[in-house]
Amino acid sequence: MGNVTTVQEFILEEFPAIQHLGKILFMVHLLAYLASTIGNALIVTITCADSRLHTPMYFFLSTFSFVECGVVSAIIPKFPVIFPLGKQTISFPSCFIQTFVFLFLGAACFFLIAVMSLDRYVAICKPLHYPTIMNLKTCFLLVTACFALAFPLISGLVVKVSQLSFCGPHVIPHFFCDLSPLIHLSCSDTRSVEMLAFVLTSFILLTSLLITLIAYSNIIVTILRFPSAREKQKAFSTCSSHLIVLSLMYGSCVFIYVKRKQMNRLDSNREAALVNTVVTPLLNPVIYTLRNKKVHRALRETMCGMKISR
Repeated sequence: MGNVTTVQEFILEEFPAIQHLGKILFMVHLLAYLASTIGNALIVTITCADSRLHTPMYFFLSTFSFVECGVVSAIIPKFPVIFPLGKQTISFPSCFIQTFVFLFLGAACFFLIAVMSLDRYVAICKPLHYPTIMNLKTCFLLVTACFALAFPLISGLVVKVSQLSFCGPHVIPHFFCDLSPLIHLSCSDTRSVEMLAFVLTSFILLTSLLITLIAYSNIIVTILRFPSAREKQKAFSTCSSHLIVLSLMYGSCVFIYVKRKQMNRLDSNREAALVNTVVTPLLNPVIYTLRNKKVHRALRETMCGMKISR
């Protein structure tokens, strides 16, 4: 028999234990969405507007912030209906489109993290060759490669899951359409799809993590050889924000996706996904700009310019 799907729509169910806090959660996530979007958009705007920030490091950072805006916009705008009402219906095609957009942009983020690690490696370990290696053409090629690699991996996986049979139930125990709960709802034999999901997500996460670890291992060795304590502190400060962000991202995503049995621990996945989709994008602008003097200066001058123009 071929795959048969009778489900036309899914019901997204948020956190059943705290449904009585729907209005409060709605306001919290609305504010988080606005803050995250404005913060990341501000990084992109400042980087484009200030010529002093037209460097590979800020080019990659602005691209990363732009992708983060896409990630939160694919998920959080659904919350105003989910949290006050406790559930929300979403059509079968819309659910898989949301899954694809979230996973595609998420995979691109991890590849961008690896590229940003390589950029820091070249800047610190090979400073004399940095302008030659990290030229404009190379930066564009690296960013394009991140999206070009993520697209076939994620599209193939999502198409494979969409071809499973869904004959009920149709309640997704999650606040958005994600891979694990969709596989869990299928009435097909999902062993091959679970294996494919495990292999692809492991490849994306562990490959980018391996590149990042190798890059930062060399960076640490190089920094420790610096003769001056001031030089060491300056080099470490340029990498600290990047390390904090990748720790948050890898920690939550490895917990969610890198396991063979996708149906296990869906409740725990929901909490980890909340960190990945709300907390991390909200903190990224703060982490990346908190100790960045160039961004502080550019933001201050931009604000002063706006006041003068008025």
